[in-house]
Amino acid sequence: MQLHPYLGFQGQCREAFTFYAELFGGRIVAMMTQADAPIADQLPPESRHWVMHAHLVFGEQSLMGGDAPPGSPKPTGFSLNLQVDSIAEAERLYAALAEGGTPVMPIAETFWAQRFGIVHDRYGTPWMINCLKPMP
Repeated sequence: MQLHPYLGFQGQCREAFTFYAELFGGRIVAMMTQADAPIADQLPPESRHWVMHAHLVFGEQSLMGGDAPPGSPKPTGFSLNLQVDSIAEAERLYAALAEGGTPVMPIAETFWAQRFGIVHDRYGTPWMINCLKPMP
């Protein structure tokens, strides 16, 4: 079994996944628009360029998403946790995700981590960045 987080957007999926691919050094392996659907002619012309499904692969990880119809609620009750091995990588990711976004908890040392921070990126996606302290 595999678990693939699936993110919902409202017109920004292509932009977000392009950003995530660059940030994480990944590649987009699928991106279908509403114009690719068999019922494309029945959809509003202004949303035909919206992404029905995107799939990003980076390392052994996978992230999926798509643009929800206008008026659909944004998913709540989740955060994506990035576990990294170095302080420098934690700070790099936090800074990139915070650009144009909303820092929730500044990246800093905690009792369990060399660095931990929470940020909502410019697309509204909540991220936790975690670089653990070595365990005895």
